[in-house]
Amino acid sequence: MKEAGVLERRLIDIGQERFASEVWGRTALLTRGASDFSDLFSANAVDELISRRGLRTPFLRMAKGGATLPESSYTSPAGVGATISDQLDDTQLWRRFGDGATLVLQALHRTWEPVRNFSTKLTTELGHPVQANAYITPPQNRGFDDHYDVHDVFVLQIEGTKRWIIHEPVHVDPLRSQPWTDRRSAVAEAAQGEPYIDTVLEPGDVLYLPRGWLHAAQAQGKVSIHLTLGIHSWTHHALAEHLAQAALAALCDDPGMRRSLPMGVDGPEGEIAAVRERLAAAIMEADTTSLFQRARRGQGRPAPLGPVAQLAAVEDLGPGSLVRLRDALEARFEGSRLTTRVGWLDFPELDLPSVRRLLDGEAHLAGDLGVELVERLLRAGVLVPVEQ
Repeated sequence: MKEAGVLERRLIDIGQERFASEVWGRTALLTRGASDFSDLFSANAVDELISRRGLRTPFLRMAKGGATLPESSYTSPAGVGATISDQLDDTQLWRRFGDGATLVLQALHRTWEPVRNFSTKLTTELGHPVQANAYITPPQNRGFDDHYDVHDVFVLQIEGTKRWIIHEPVHVDPLRSQPWTDRRSAVAEAAQGEPYIDTVLEPGDVLYLPRGWLHAAQAQGKVSIHLTLGIHSWTHHALAEHLAQAALAALCDDPGMRRSLPMGVDGPEGEIAAVRERLAAAIMEADTTSLFQRARRGQGRPAPLGPVAQLAAVEDLGPGSLVRLRDALEARFEGSRLTTRVGWLDFPELDLPSVRRLLDGEAHLAGDLGVELVERLLRAGVLVPVEQ
């Protein structure tokens, strides 16, 4: 029996199949006591990132009363040897926070390893890219007014409590080009109506909201810390875009489509029918698999790679060296070509069985695969050493 993933074990209590068929992209879901998230993030993690990591914008922002604060109000040059103007000024940040501003730590899937690992696993399970932000709100304050997001979210309450007021969409399944600011009046009006959910999240609770669902949140008696996992869902519209791109690329090789319109025409009405017919045929013939996979790979990053450890692995390489596929590479074969987030490699037929074995993600001995092949893949950043 397949082991449950992080979605089922830590974010929901209804089972993955039911979530996929009844909830995903359809409706909000509140799960009480889903998990203890202290291993992912905490108040200590916030202080570590703020006071010791030298964060720069856009890895953080601040908001108060529904408006984002100017970056200059909490950033400054970092001093001798690091005169970069947009590093955070922890004293100014503290003053803004003490005055009620919400701190937003953005892209934690890049800056905090436990969150990165969790996000990577969830991305693999969902098949959609995941980003992670943390929202740290002082007591009795709110950072943002009622709004909707153009991506699905899982809200994980880490510390403190926060009241969430949820309303159904005014625009179902908005695309990334359709932000809530395009519908300010409709959002404001809907927010005055009867809420779909009005609840206080406590540590361990999880709230799932599909894109388009209106929400606003306010911290209660203590500082509230929550993680928002943003799911950047692939849509049918995105597939249509890829189909159109592939069809237009193919039509570049059609001499008839490259031909100029007749001289003296007032408009293209007489040509549209023929162009529409040829475009439809090109769409029917288009193979978007490679285009889709390239776009999908481009939306994420592979697991971090330490250059010193990687060089040591190359220099010390021998038949007994253990290696494995680098995580989150989105590696797949297209014929004899291995495509990944760090580029592509072609292989002779003799090497294909060994490379395919590596795609299982398990540790393998270099001697079983071929030391020269392993060295090539280490240098390409496709394989990483396994600590022994």
